[in-house]
Order: sequence, then structure tokens, then C-alpha cells
Amino acid sequence: MSALRITLGRRGLSLDQASAALRIFFIVEAAVKDPYETLGVERNASPDDIQKAYRRLAKKLHPDLNPGNKEAEERFKEVSVAYGLLSDVDKRARYDRGEIDATGAEKPQRRFYKDFASEAAAGNPYENYSGFADFADSDDVLSELLRRSAHVRARGADVRYHLPIEFLEAITGASKRLTLPEGGTFDVTIPAGIQNSQVVRLRGKGRPGIGEGEAGDALVEIAIKPHPLFLREGNDVYLDLPVTLSEAVLGARVTVPTPTGAVTMTVPKGSNTGTVLRLRGKGVPRRDGSHGDELVSLKVVLPEQPDPELEAFAAGWQGGKAYDPRRDIKS
Repeated sequence: MSALRITLGRRGLSLDQASAALRIFFIVEAAVKDPYETLGVERNASPDDIQKAYRRLAKKLHPDLNPGNKEAEERFKEVSVAYGLLSDVDKRARYDRGEIDATGAEKPQRRFYKDFASEAAAGNPYENYSGFADFADSDDVLSELLRRSAHVRARGADVRYHLPIEFLEAITGASKRLTLPEGGTFDVTIPAGIQNSQVVRLRGKGRPGIGEGEAGDALVEIAIKPHPLFLREGNDVYLDLPVTLSEAVLGARVTVPTPTGAVTMTVPKGSNTGTVLRLRGKGVPRRDGSHGDELVSLKVVLPEQPDPELEAFAAGWQGGKAYDPRRDIKS
């Protein structure tokens, strides 16, 4: 590293320019690993062997399976780059012949500034690294580093986010705006029926790729807030519904809340606390377009304040002596 810094310094580069070049050098060198070694296969491996090796490593190293593991993320990028080269018959053959390096970049004979200058008329004056053109022509070594860095392609990292949403938004669907830690925002479409902890993938909203590599994805984990009335299990919704004593004894038509609005339901005569009534299709939407159900559990509730009329009725009601509601309860 010191020798390279001295060489660049002798070429008239500033310390900042030399440091930038060194950073590029190490990025390139990190990416230029032997693809056979990266995938763990022999040089005579068949295309099927290469694909199997890639699949095995991808399943082990994929960022989705290793959240927050930077080492696994970098290894996954290396494996992807290696597979991209070896899975292409022409590129693999050229790599084996030494015509291109592990990034897919050409490996020409050692060239000097005059060689590049002679190509300017052909429209090739450092066209792949214009951002560094202010010092790219200072040295053929530096030019080669920049040329190689232009061919480094690695997918950007995925980024995970946590997005709380309301209970009803999870059932009916919604559009939510997520504010990023650095201050930016993007909109997240919440599909109807999403499950708690389910991840919404936003393609290309993650970290930018290296070189021409595609950007990573934003992985938004959904956290559904609890609801004061409803409880969800799978695609069904559960509700405890208070009813009066007369509604339970005589039956009645009552209004029942559902995730998509109130409906009218019949309480059968002689209902009891714990009686469960089913409202078909009033639950969570499924992917096939159908819906789960809402299960309404009745809860007989007496008046909060004493009711003399009810007390008088209960005192004179002889039917209460005909059964024991605690007959099945034993210590």
C-alpha cells in the first residue's frame, strides 16, 4: 500500500486523490476473487455443479436469512458476482483463457497513457469512469484501477424497516408513508389481509449497488396494533358482544360491528353467555378473493344500576330452582 501511495504521489496526485485511488483499488481487489474458489468448485465443474453450489451458498448467505450480518451480506455479493460470470458460457471461457478478470473486465496487455490518448478519437477516453477523469490520465496504473472499478458490479444491501399499522388497515389495506432515519420518505402499499410480522418488499429502495449493480430492496416488517374490540386468528375475526338479559332470553335483532362496518344479526331465543354466532365473509380477505368469518361470542350483561323490577321478577321466579348451572364444576 505504501509503495502504491508513493507511486501515485510521484505522478503528481494530491493526497486526497491518492487516497481515493487506493479506496477504489481495495474495492476492486476485494471483488476480484477467483470465482471457482468463491463458489467452492473445481475449474472443470459442470454448469449443473456450479448452479448447485450457488444455490447452496445463496440459501446460507442471503441477507433475508441473515439480517444485520454484514459478513454474510458481503459473501452473498461475492457469490452472486462469481455465479454471474461462471454461469455465462462465453464469459467463463474467456476467464479461463485469461482474457477477462473475475469481474468480467478485459485484461489487456500493459498499456500507457499514449495508448489511451490514441483512442480518444474513437470515443473511448475513459468513458467508463468520467467521475474520476480529473486525475485518471495521470498514470497508467491508476487508469487501470479505474477501468477495473467501472466493471465491479454488486447488488446493494437490503435495508429493514419496522412499520406499525392499525388493525383495520391490515384487514382493508392502506397506503402508509414511511419516514427514513436520514429524513427521506417513501410510500408503502399495505395489501388487504396482511399478517402481523409479514414483510413487504420494495424493489430498489435499499442501498445503492456497486458499479452497475442493482440497488438493494427495502424490507418493511409490518406490526399490527391491537384493536379494542376485535381479535384476529388467521383469517377469522373474533368479537365479544354484550347483550341484555331480555335479548338473550327472548331473542332479538342487534347491531354488530365488523371490520368493514356495522351489520344486523339475530340473537336466537334462549342464548347464553358464551354462545358463538358466525357472520360469514365478515373476516379477513384471502388471496383468492374469499374472506374469513367473524365469530361473535355473546356475553349476557345485567344493568350496572340495581333494577327493582328485575329483582322482583328474579325473587318470584320459580324456574331458577329447576337447574343447577354449577353442576359440572367440581373441585
